[in-house]
Amino acid sequence: MKSILLKVVALAVVLAGGCVVAGAADGGPGSVRAILVLASNQRGESDARLSAYEPTLRRILRFESYTLAGEGTASLAGAGKATVKLGRGQTLGLDAEKSDGKGVRLKVNWQDGGRSLMNTGLVLRPGVPAVLGGPAHGKGGEVWAVILVAD
Repeated sequence: MKSILLKVVALAVVLAGGCVVAGAADGGPGSVRAILVLASNQRGESDARLSAYEPTLRRILRFESYTLAGEGTASLAGAGKATVKLGRGQTLGLDAEKSDGKGVRLKVNWQDGGRSLMNTGLVLRPGVPAVLGGPAHGKGGEVWAVILVAD
């Protein structure tokens, strides 16, 4: 009798756990905004459209100026996949996984013309920007970066 009771309790725990995971995944962001940035060590003013993100960019990347080079948005309903076209041949493949209800776990594949630049994972919290530092661009010491923000 105890054996049957333990099996029933174990089954209930597994089923309840599945419901919690499914509910958390549905609580993911409605959309993710991606912003392609060109960071430079040349002194000068940064792009005014990046003013909300400039303190974060300076703290993480430590460059002198930042230019918005492209942007795009993807809809993510719970767990799912989406592609964001950033412009200049660059794209982000986003794969949303189960969430803890406070954000969404993303796998990010950053590509330039089909060539993979970065594969990484991160937890994106609504309204909190995440910055990915990327490869060099040209010979002037400029570097690509991407800002990700979930709504």
